[in-house]
Amino acid sequence: MMRSIMVNGAEIAERAIAAELQFHPAENVEAAWQEAATALVVRALLLDRAAQLGIDEADEESTISALLAREVVTPEADEETCRRWFTANRRRFRSPDVYEAAHILFPAAAEDEAARATAKQAAEQTLALLRDAPQRFAELARERSACPSKANGGLLGQQSRGDLVPEIETFIMSLDEGQICPVAIASRYGFHVLRLDRRAAGIDLPYEAVAEDVARHLRTQSWQRAVSQYLRLLAGRADIEGFELDAAATPLVQ
Repeated sequence: MMRSIMVNGAEIAERAIAAELQFHPAENVEAAWQEAATALVVRALLLDRAAQLGIDEADEESTISALLAREVVTPEADEETCRRWFTANRRRFRSPDVYEAAHILFPAAAEDEAARATAKQAAEQTLALLRDAPQRFAELARERSACPSKANGGLLGQQSRGDLVPEIETFIMSLDEGQICPVAIASRYGFHVLRLDRRAAGIDLPYEAVAEDVARHLRTQSWQRAVSQYLRLLAGRADIEGFELDAAATPLVQ
């Protein structure tokens, strides 16, 4: 796998690629090598072009930035284009779903079977009490929960999707407001008795609220396409041995 590469007569040695590997975690060594080699080939192409144009900044990164600022020019999307893209991607622009819930935690490590059995039993006993007296939730949370939220009667505050562990969120999304989950919920932390207090669905945001985000997204897309095309142009003019560059997969256009 390891081999040297030549770019316009200059060698990128095996040891340089090996040193670069640490910055490119991947599923396997082959993929990491490909990413590391791509990064070094791209850098060599850009620095060669900068030298041709007499661009020489304080360091390589500044030199590459100055080169791209000079040679890669992208048009700014007008409002009509921005609005058209916004309309076609409407689902991306919603406020998050939010909910308020409360829980009672009975802790147990995931690998401790005995502790988990005890925690599950305690959670189920608490659920049995709450079936007859749901108004006791805050009282039982203060008495039994191992979570700091016990001080507030188990209240978790306002949360949005992704804030809590997936095991709990799965149940939250299926409960009605005010409902206590009828089963003890297992998570990596132990077992939970859960109550959903309020849920509010996100709303579609108007274009005016996200106009800057849309323009920024289109600007980034345009720049990435332009850089990819620019690198293809440089690669087409260059003499590269021992490597085939995929300009669309370079670190600059991720």
